[in-house]
Amino acid sequence: MLFAATDNHSRFELGLARDMNTTRRTFIKTAAAASLLATVTPTFAAERERKNKGVIFKSNKGGGIGGTKGEMVATLQKYKSLGFDGLEGGIPNIKDLQALKEAIREVDFPVHGVVDGVHWQERLSSPDPKVRDIGREALIAAIKGCHEIGGSAVLLVPGRVTGDDENHDHVWHRSIEQIRQVLPYASKYGIRVLIENVWNGFCESPDQYRDYIDAIGSTWVGAYFDIGNVRKFGKPEDWIRVLGQRIVKLDVKDWGAQNGFCRLGEGDVDWPAVREALAEIGYTGWATREGGDKSLEDTAQLMDELLDL
Repeated sequence: MLFAATDNHSRFELGLARDMNTTRRTFIKTAAAASLLATVTPTFAAERERKNKGVIFKSNKGGGIGGTKGEMVATLQKYKSLGFDGLEGGIPNIKDLQALKEAIREVDFPVHGVVDGVHWQERLSSPDPKVRDIGREALIAAIKGCHEIGGSAVLLVPGRVTGDDENHDHVWHRSIEQIRQVLPYASKYGIRVLIENVWNGFCESPDQYRDYIDAIGSTWVGAYFDIGNVRKFGKPEDWIRVLGQRIVKLDVKDWGAQNGFCRLGEGDVDWPAVREALAEIGYTGWATREGGDKSLEDTAQLMDELLDL
C-alpha cells in the first residue's frame, strides 16, 4: 500500500505540472493520497520487533560507580535514562557498599554483579601460596559484597600463564583448588563465580574452557563469556555452542584483526551469527558492555541493534 500511495501521489504531481487548472475533485483525491501516505509511512519505518528485549538485559561496566551516595544515585539515574537495565561494579573499587545499596533502592536500578578487582595481581594461580591465599580471601570478600548490594555473580579471572612456574597446568590445578575452597561461601550467599575468558594464555579453545568449568564440578561456577575476547582465537558463535548453558553472563566487545578492540559493529564479530548461537542455547541473562563507543548513548543504541534488544 505504501508504494501504491507513493506512485499515485507522484503521478498526480506530474499531472499538476502539466495542468495548472486543477479541479477541486482532483485536489481532494490528492489530499486523500497524502493522508494515506502519512498514515502508512510511520508503520513502514517503525522499529522491528526485538526478539531479545526482555530476554537479554543491557548493562555496562560501572567500576566504582561513585564515591558518595549522591554520585552513585546520579550514575544509576544516568544509565537508567539511557535504557540500560543495570550496571556491573567492582570490588574493592566500590568503597561504600551501604551507600550503593541505598542508591540502588532509591533509583530502582540494579547492580547485577561485581568484578573481582584483584584477580590479576593476587592470582589464584600464583606460584606463591601466600599470594593465592590473598586472592582467595579477596574472592570471598567480593562474594559477600556482591550479596550485600543484591548482585548475582562475581566475575573471576582464575590466573595467568607467565612461564615455567605458572604454566597452563599450574593455572588449571591451583585455581581449581582455591575456587573449591570458596564454594561454601558462594552457596551460602547465593552468588555464582563466573570464569571470564581473557588474554591470559589460559583455555584458548572452547573445549578447554568447557572442560575447565566442568572440572570444578559445581553449579555455583559458570562461564562469563566475553564475545570480543575470543575473536582473536576463533568465532564467538562456535564457542557459544560448545559452552552452551554454562554461559551465565556475557561481556560485550568487538575486535578486529585490523583495528583491535573497537566500536561495536566495526570489528570482525559476526553479530547475526552470535545472536543465532545465543538463541540456539536459549540464552537469557545479562550482557555488559566493556569498553567505549562514541558515547553512552551510542553504546546503548549499538547494543540494541546488534543484540536485538
